[in-house]
Formats: sequence, structure tokens, C-alpha cells
Amino acid sequence: MSRTVLQTFDTYQKARLQFVQCVADLAVREQNCELLYNAGILELLRPLLTDPCVQIQQCAAVALGRLVHNDAAIADQLLEQNFVPIFLNNLTIGNKYQKKAILFVLRSICKHSDTNTMYIINAGGLQAMINCLEDFEVTVKEAAAWGIGYIARHNKALAQACVDAGAVPLLLLCLQEPELNLKQIATSALSDIARHSVELAQHIVDSGVIPFLAKNLNNTDERLKKQILCCLSSCAKHSTDLAEMVVEAEVFPSVLLHLAHPCNQVRRNAANLVRDVVKHSLELTQLVVNTGGIHALMEVLYQEDGMDDAKLPSITALGFISAHCDQLAMSILGCKCVVVLAKILNESNDDRLLSVTAWTLGQIGKHSPEHSHAVASADIFPKLVELYLSEESSEDLKHKCKNCLKLCLQKCLLISALEPLLVDAPPNIMKYVLGQYSKVLPQDPKARRMFVTSGGLKKVQEMEAKPGSTLYEYINIVNSCFPEEIVRYYSPGYPETLLDKVEQYSPQMMTVLREGQTNEEGMQTELINMVDEPGSSDEEEGNDLPIE
Repeated sequence: MSRTVLQTFDTYQKARLQFVQCVADLAVREQNCELLYNAGILELLRPLLTDPCVQIQQCAAVALGRLVHNDAAIADQLLEQNFVPIFLNNLTIGNKYQKKAILFVLRSICKHSDTNTMYIINAGGLQAMINCLEDFEVTVKEAAAWGIGYIARHNKALAQACVDAGAVPLLLLCLQEPELNLKQIATSALSDIARHSVELAQHIVDSGVIPFLAKNLNNTDERLKKQILCCLSSCAKHSTDLAEMVVEAEVFPSVLLHLAHPCNQVRRNAANLVRDVVKHSLELTQLVVNTGGIHALMEVLYQEDGMDDAKLPSITALGFISAHCDQLAMSILGCKCVVVLAKILNESNDDRLLSVTAWTLGQIGKHSPEHSHAVASADIFPKLVELYLSEESSEDLKHKCKNCLKLCLQKCLLISALEPLLVDAPPNIMKYVLGQYSKVLPQDPKARRMFVTSGGLKKVQEMEAKPGSTLYEYINIVNSCFPEEIVRYYSPGYPETLLDKVEQYSPQMMTVLREGQTNEEGMQTELINMVDEPGSSDEEEGNDLPIE
């Protein structure tokens, strides 16, 4: 009889265990979560969290963790139905498997929103995670560090709460542990804290974490490399002082070698770190360049195997390097960077990539006529105008294209590059084009002749500009570089004016004028020849209005 009774209880326990295991397996698939929730799974799992069988408690927590991880609505229901106190109570008395499962649930709740995260902190969840960082079991430390990272990544206030709770020293100890997974997760958590503000990053750096990160950068594990590079970037991006502390850890040129790493995420994070270092000062930039930084970044751009994730920060880094001084920009020109950027500009459909490419080209071409000549020679200006006028371009891309044109055109003296813009450029770009013509035409007779024969002067006469505007002033300056007869000849409506004058003259004069009208090419040649006559240069050739 006693065997029958015990067998009944044993069957009941096995049934409960089989149930929670089956639910945990079903919860892995996101599409099953809503069906399980509608079937009332939360009410069925709640008593199993305090089941006498420890294994059932653990499986129930795993099932809830997977449900919450896949569905934010279920996370909200857990908070509303007051599940958290049960989790925290079990966390203090459970074994390592229970702790790991419960920390997974808490992490999954924090994943979805800062509101949920604040609820967990107020309930004592953060302090419980901090205590678990001191646990003897490595897997428990991993789960706790992962949870702290999820809390810190939301915003500055939550990251500060992790710092105030004493998470940083314990995460640093985890970084020194031999277990590889623990190093990865602890580094990720430190990165999530540091990225929000200069104060938080300074706290991370002051804790002494940089030397350990630099040492572990030589580890062969690519996941650890990825997290280390991300953490260093999160520290370096905030200020020059922090960037200098990262550089002083002698991470270069090792970081540049990682730009050629087989893992795309490692390459991207290495490029991010280079970008976040070179943006601060000329001295830091010079150090990166002296260790082969430009060549390493260019190697990323030369790749054709879908390295766009690494190309974006690499192009941005080249832009920052170019912006510091004309010598560095000239070094980038020597690596044929403009040709590669022009190819990206013409072939890519990625709006963000096009934006940073246009910005970088502007930083290269802004220094001098020689720099601008290199950009203009790659036939980039028409493409920039096309992107600026395209309805598919984002506002950021349009702004970057306009700014690039403005910076480069203010230095450009290459007439052949300016000519296409006379046809396609909108008025707010045209004023920069005519501004450069107003500098070149008064001093160059050949350029004046070419300006007429190519149709540029005619195009200028067709432009509409408000009196007093910059564009209007530049049109007047350009017109003053030519004889009045030529300006009138290319003005709209001039043939009709000639015909009106014909009616006022004798038949003999009418015949002459009509013959002249039918031989328009000869008349045009005669007028153009006047451009080269002595005295045709305008007296105001030194007049150079400032470009807005």
C-alpha cells in the first residue's frame, strides 16, 4: 500500500517536471509565446516557482525567462502579477542552477525598457546581482554580469546606479578571472556603463581597467577582442584625456592590425576605436598616422566582400584625420583615397555610408585649391548635386552633400569641374560656383573664351536672382568680365530685340541685319573674339565678394 502512495506522488512530480520542461522547450520559439500566454501559462508556472522539487523550480524559471525574453508584454505581466519578490527570495536560497535561471529572468525583464529596469532596481534586483558577482560559481557571475550590462545600457541614470551600487570593482575582478566567457561578459558590461558620459567613462578608467583590456587584446578569441575594442572605444570617445589614456596603454598598432581581422564585428569595433581616437586632437591623430593608420583604414575600403560595417567608421576616421591639417589631408590624397570614395559615392545605396563619404570628401577638399582639385578631378561634384536634389536622400545626406560642395567649391579653381554645375546646381549651390568664376575670369582670358563657347555665359544670363542677393552680385561680377555686346547677345530675348530694331531702319539696313541673323555663327565668333581684345578685362577683376 505504501508503494502505491509513493508511486502516486512520484508520478505527480514527474508530470510537473515534464510539464515545465515541455513549456521551456516551447518558449524557445517566439511564435509560441503568445499562444502559451493566452493559455494561462503564467498562472500555471507561478506555484511551480516554489515547488518542493528544486529541479522543477529551476525549469519553471527557465521557461519564464524564455517567455519574457521573447515577449515584452509577458515581462509587463510578470511585474504586474508580482513575480519579482518570488525570484529574489529564491535567488538567496537557491543553488547555482536556480540562481542562473532567476538571473536570466531578471535580465530578460530589464532588456525591454528602462521602466522595467527601474522596477527591478527598486525591488532590490540590482543589489542581488551585485551580490551574485561575489559568488563562487563562475556561471552565476556570468549571469549577474550579463544582467548588470542589460541594466546599464539603457541610459546614463541606470548606468550610474550600477556604479553607485559598486559594480565596477567586481566587474574588474571578473575580467581578471581565467574563464573566457566571464571575461567577455564583464567587458561588455563595463562598455555599457562607460558609453553614456565622460564621468562614467572616467570612473571606469580610474578603476584601472584599461591595462587589463590592453593585455587581453592579444587573446585569440574574437568575441573577447570585439568586446575589448568596444569598451576601449566607449572610454576614448568622450574626451581627449580619456583617449590619451587609452593610447598610453600601447594598444596601437595592435588595433590597426585588427582592421584586417576575419571577423566583421572585430573590424568594425577596431575602426570605431580609431575614429574615436583621431577625432580629438592633432597629436593623437599624428600618432595613429605614424603607426600606419591611413594605410590600414584604406585597406578596409579596398575590400569588396561586404565590409560596409567597417567601412562606415573607417571613412569617418579618414575624415577626422583630413580635418586636422592640410598635410594629413595631402597624405590621404597620396593613398588615392578620393578615387575609392568616388566609387563608393557612385555605387553605394546606403544612405549613412553616402553621408559620411560626402562629409569626408568635404574635409579633404576644404584646405586648398590643390586639395579641391583632387576632389573635383574625380568628377564628384555632379554626383553630389544629384544626391542633394534626390527625393530619396535623407535630410542628413542632403546637408552633407551641400556642405561638401560649399567647402570644396570655395577652393576650386578647376573650370572644367565647375562647368557641369552651371546646368544642374540649384541657386543655393550656384552662388558658390559663380563665386569661383568671379575669381578666375577677371585674370584668365582663355577661361573667359571657354566660358562663352561652352554656353556658360548664356546660362548665367538665364539665371533668376533677387537684387541684393549673393547670387545676384556674383552674376554682375561675371557679366562685368565681358564686353557689353556679348552679354546682350546671350541675354534672353535678344533676337526679338534685334527684330524690333529692324523695323525702325531702312530696307537696306534691314537686309544687312537679316543676313547677319541668318549667319549667327559668324556673328557669335566675332563677338567672342572681342573677349580676347586688350581692355576687355574688367576693371573690377580684384573684386571678390566673400562667400557665405
